[in-house]
Amino acid sequence: MAFIGQSVRRFEDARFLTGQGRYVADLPAEGAVHMVVLRSPHAHARITRIDATPAQAFVLTAAALAEAGIGPLPCSAQIGVPIAMAARPVLAEGVVRYVGQPVAFVFAETPEAARDAAERIIVEYETLPANADPLAAFSAPVLHPQAPHNRAFDWQKGDLAAVEAGFAAAAYITRLAITNQRVTCAPIEPRAAVAFPDGKLVCNGQAVHGMRRQIAQCMGLAEGDLHLITPDVGGGFGVKNVPFPEHIGLLHAARLLGRPTRWVGEQAEEFAGSAHGRGMHSQGAIALDGQGRILALRVDGVSEMGAYLSPHGPSCATNAAGTAHGGGYAIAAIHVRMQGAYTNTTPLEAYRGAGKPEANHVIEMLIEAAAREHGFDPVALRAKNLVASHPYGTAMGMVIADGQFPKNLAAAEALADRAGFAGRRAASAAQGRLRGLGLACFMETARGGFGEWARVRLDAEGRVELALGSHSNGQGHETSFCQIAADHLGLPMADFSYVQGDTSRVLKGQGHGGARSLHQGGRALVEAMDALIEKARPRAARLLQAQSVVFAEGHFRAPHGASLALAALGPLEAEAEHDSALCTFPHGAQIAEVEIDPETGETTLTRYIACDDYGALVNPMLTIGQVQGGLAQGIGQALMERIAYDGDGQLLSATFMDYALPRAADLPDLQVHLQPGCPASVNPLGVKGVGQAGAIAAPQVVMAAVLDALAGRGVGWIDMPARPEVVWKALGQAGAG
Repeated sequence: MAFIGQSVRRFEDARFLTGQGRYVADLPAEGAVHMVVLRSPHAHARITRIDATPAQAFVLTAAALAEAGIGPLPCSAQIGVPIAMAARPVLAEGVVRYVGQPVAFVFAETPEAARDAAERIIVEYETLPANADPLAAFSAPVLHPQAPHNRAFDWQKGDLAAVEAGFAAAAYITRLAITNQRVTCAPIEPRAAVAFPDGKLVCNGQAVHGMRRQIAQCMGLAEGDLHLITPDVGGGFGVKNVPFPEHIGLLHAARLLGRPTRWVGEQAEEFAGSAHGRGMHSQGAIALDGQGRILALRVDGVSEMGAYLSPHGPSCATNAAGTAHGGGYAIAAIHVRMQGAYTNTTPLEAYRGAGKPEANHVIEMLIEAAAREHGFDPVALRAKNLVASHPYGTAMGMVIADGQFPKNLAAAEALADRAGFAGRRAASAAQGRLRGLGLACFMETARGGFGEWARVRLDAEGRVELALGSHSNGQGHETSFCQIAADHLGLPMADFSYVQGDTSRVLKGQGHGGARSLHQGGRALVEAMDALIEKARPRAARLLQAQSVVFAEGHFRAPHGASLALAALGPLEAEAEHDSALCTFPHGAQIAEVEIDPETGETTLTRYIACDDYGALVNPMLTIGQVQGGLAQGIGQALMERIAYDGDGQLLSATFMDYALPRAADLPDLQVHLQPGCPASVNPLGVKGVGQAGAIAAPQVVMAAVLDALAGRGVGWIDMPARPEVVWKALGQAGAG
């Protein structure tokens, strides 16, 4: 039986749906001391006095960490240009620079006692001028002496001269100021960890080897001194890819106290104290010839970095976004400049898509605006400019090896029923509502960290353990990788087990991020299985008394007809590692319809359809689920999600009372049509990443529908999120004009 391509139900679901999942907060740690973090209430202030004596508890301050030789949290980003790297202290050293910054770690026998102790600590502050506006950062008071004008970096890529020539020759030019607002990952499970005196850290991470490397660097330890383990993870979306100050405090205290230490974050502190995503502010311009061919794209932007650089923060808006600028369109000349801005806000980190959503949103919104401004049909304008032949080298240096961009758009247009839309719009108008149709495209550059490692171990009973350096936080790896292995080795799926997220059992790995696991991890797994087969081959030949044997369907067969099962040849093990830097290019076209109540500005998403290419499919059901999850997050960003600060740097969206996430009632049936016929050529499985695609595509699709609904009332542009008050004000201003 072929397992690849089958919608096998997830093995993981049996424990998740029956309450048997093992998350950090569920794990026993006998004698553990509980940690609470005392956080700054100010966006920018000098600490003039801190007295932990009244706490009557074990307290760590910056002075204690410095005495122990603990340094700053590292930023690992390499973006090809100098970075003004401001050291990020584990605990505030004399100055706090954002609301929620850790000031002290407090330990007690119970969480309640630790909270009470933290409240008794005396901290006196002298407030300083604060700036939360990235567009004002370069003229605001300097946060770090290492970064004059608060500029973290000035990154550029592309051919500026060619872009200027394209604009000079253009028949039509469209310009937009586009904000991709700051949002938060909001996984259902907050960050949490348990540390042990021997250097073991159990945490809900997504990339244990990278986290171990950075923690060791911060603490002045060898990597071998630390043992990181990740159990089940209740969602990550990027925020759990990296170490945080809390991990350092737990490990250091466990070593000092000789007891386990435990911390489970609360949702309220996660809004301010973890990390945020997106936060890109772009001046975009597109040049077209008289027939609507795109001649050039120019983007000049500012990316929010927050008060310090998170490990992947600078990469998101630069290298990551740079791979996707221009989307799936054949644009001869592109130039992007992106400046990083330090502000008195929570640091920015990778969030589902990490730069690719921002880049796709810019080009799609520019095409949408150009069509309306210059009289083109928006779908026809896209079709005219999509990449149609492969391999195609983009103006940003990527090579799109394969794709079916026009085919996906045509499939989406057919499902959109554009001919019938006039009738649907009229029916909405009869009820006093505005109706809009959006049809837009996306292209992801899926890769993440370069390369991956895998090991396959066959035991004497015929069971096979798969160990991979990639990492799941809900995607279904325990099922999909076992499907691949069952197909490749010809054994039942029940004979396989899966190991991840443990630095003592997994030699190395790049973890999660960039929709990389099936592409990078799948290749490593196939190569490890091939190595296992080759190790078993001479043993099988000897037992079969044959000079050569052929392996197929779980058996070695000799020329004389005798066979021997692979399962009978254990114990055996083999590993493999590759360093591939090749991307896959998931892409598609998606449709949204919305209704807007002009009296309140409320927007209702009534219809959503995706027509996407993800290459060869290991498990179509899991693929669809991943797309739908990403769509929900992208729809949330388009219509309701926004991290907001006031002028003093106080966080206004600090709880779920103020930060809206989409609920089931806010979403229609999310129809996902998987387009066949275009396997990836850059990996042996032909697969393409799927984990981020929905979040990359949905914002521009929904916003195109919103703008289409508003166009008849004279509204030309609004930024995300299209919240009721924003839509209502825009309609009012258009009517007044």
